[in-house]
Amino acid sequence: MKLDLKAVRRAVVVAPHPDDEIIGAAGLIQALRRQRSMIRVIVVSNAAASHPDSAAWPPARLIDARRRESLLALRRLGVTRDHVTFLGLPDGGLSTRPVLCRQLLSRAICHCRDLDMLVGPAMTDAHPDHRAVAAALWDTRFAGRRMTYQVWPPQRARFARGRTVTLAGGAAAKRSLIRMHRTQLGAITDDPHGFAIACHELAVFAHPVEQFVEDRR
Repeated sequence: MKLDLKAVRRAVVVAPHPDDEIIGAAGLIQALRRQRSMIRVIVVSNAAASHPDSAAWPPARLIDARRRESLLALRRLGVTRDHVTFLGLPDGGLSTRPVLCRQLLSRAICHCRDLDMLVGPAMTDAHPDHRAVAAALWDTRFAGRRMTYQVWPPQRARFARGRTVTLAGGAAAKRSLIRMHRTQLGAITDDPHGFAIACHELAVFAHPVEQFVEDRR
């Protein structure tokens, strides 16, 4: 069943890392911008931990690159720099700073007034940073609709309670957006233990039908 977005005029999408907003919610962002809804994106971590042993890409350079990648991809979806907030919390360590994570997220969300929808990672996500953000959002006061998306593990299975949004342009468009995150797709070559999205993972992430589950409480 499709996710009904007609009544959504103002929404926030929360991403644990730069690229999660594209993998999990590019279609939703696109659909809302096409109906002229206001979208804000909040990226929680600084994304510095994907290549810890790279000499060519020290943390400062990697943080800057990943922010630019996120901004470029979001701009293609109609979200400008002034509607993106980077909280800069330590990548890979969000679960060790639950109070700070909750405080900064709550503050950022409070600055976005008259929101109709809050979108963030699912509690069931396999990545600990994603679960930490989900827990922080759970404790954040918000009276509108709450929707969650799951990134890890990559999967196309449909949940019984899920609602879908399809990215215009299909798999090719989704893949193109994800490929803008070059640092996560093999562009960094001097860290043999660094992270890179595998081909089979990219194939699943590029599926244009995104699924969201309503977080009822």
